[in-house]
Amino acid sequence: MHRTHYSPRVTQAELNWEDLRFFLRAAQANTLAGTARAMGVEHTTIGRRLTALEKQLGVALFVRGPRGLSLTQLGKRLLPLVQEVECGVHAVQELAVTQRERVRVSMPPGIAGLLMPHLGKLQREHPDVTIETVSSGRAMGLKRGEVDLAIRLLPVSDESLIVRQLPDMAWSLYAAPSYLKVRHAPKNIDDLSGHEIIAYGSDVAAQPAARWMEARSSNARVILRANEIDTAVTAAVDGAGLAILPCFFADRESRLRRLTPEVLATRSMWLVYRSDARLSKPIKIAVKFVLDSMRANATRLAGIAAPATR
Repeated sequence: MHRTHYSPRVTQAELNWEDLRFFLRAAQANTLAGTARAMGVEHTTIGRRLTALEKQLGVALFVRGPRGLSLTQLGKRLLPLVQEVECGVHAVQELAVTQRERVRVSMPPGIAGLLMPHLGKLQREHPDVTIETVSSGRAMGLKRGEVDLAIRLLPVSDESLIVRQLPDMAWSLYAAPSYLKVRHAPKNIDDLSGHEIIAYGSDVAAQPAARWMEARSSNARVILRANEIDTAVTAAVDGAGLAILPCFFADRESRLRRLTPEVLATRSMWLVYRSDARLSKPIKIAVKFVLDSMRANATRLAGIAAPATR
């Protein structure tokens, strides 16, 4: 009697999902013809692939008979494992699609609020693209793949990155009504003597707004040095003192009063992304979305406001 001898030696690296997929479909259909119809190939191809897999594993997985295919004991034990592999493969494919369509955008705290009103239009036009905002005071790594796009407040000179100019961010002086009841607004905006102020810490000391405050507060009392805008806004809302804040953010804060219509400092902004990212359609869509959203907010960013409280 002729016997087929299978080599017992097989390594994981030799297996691939396509071989296992043929096994799984054959186990489900129980016949070569049924498997062929399910997979859209000739039944001879199914037989050839199953035989090749059995030789590769060194064991028989099916008993071929007049009624079709029957799983051997080992085949029955292998079936749930292959079903798990199929679930894993589908999960990998779905994750890859999700990652391709999700664009991570890092930005300074508070900037995300400028994009939110425009998300509806983005979803109507590109329902498969998702924007994930990452608000962080530190510069997230574009080259390390931490994010796909970044709104930066510092100039970028890396030639491997594409840099797009955004509208400048204007800053002005603000205080809470509770503070103004006690101290009143400063008579001279360039002299904050006698006032409590919310200044900025060493991390942002070089920023124009931080320098403006430092130059005018030599005789003022520094209540807090904040390294995050959110912290400075919270302290100002609570009545801790005067604070120089981004106009686009503070002008819409009903618990703050703007003390001068003048713009006291400006900060440049750039949208930055990797040059090789230009080939990605979701990233192209996200770039246009960010540029359009920021340009639509140019007036807010420029600090154009009604007459201020004095």
